[in-house]
Amino acid sequence: MKFLSLLMTCCALIVCFANAGCGASDAAKAVPDISHEELVAAIKAKQVVLLDANGSESYKKGHLPGAIDYTAGKADLKSALPADKQALVVAYCGGPQCGAYKEAAEAASALGYANVKHYSGGLKGWTAQGAELEKQ
Repeated sequence: MKFLSLLMTCCALIVCFANAGCGASDAAKAVPDISHEELVAAIKAKQVVLLDANGSESYKKGHLPGAIDYTAGKADLKSALPADKQALVVAYCGGPQCGAYKEAAEAASALGYANVKHYSGGLKGWTAQGAELEKQ
């Protein structure tokens, strides 16, 4: 009987980890990436809301075109985002090693946005591609 109980516990743990964690909320799951090319096209088409998660000082020095300063606006993020919950929302930070984007992405997801993505290149990737930053 103890063996059966142990076996069931092990199976439950395997299923739990295979499904991205026990009790993990949808907002805590991995945010899919958007490529540089896809992001450039979405910006040109004015079909994206960008959330800069680098902090207000960094935002003032330079951010992706049209981005919102997430740090300054997070208390009222709902009013900064479009009414359409299917709208593309892209969060980014400094570069591939930066994890600050997660807070912004999770905040948008928690507000019900279903098309939230991550631009993993961040500021470094953007400028490495020869693209210009906007300055406040």
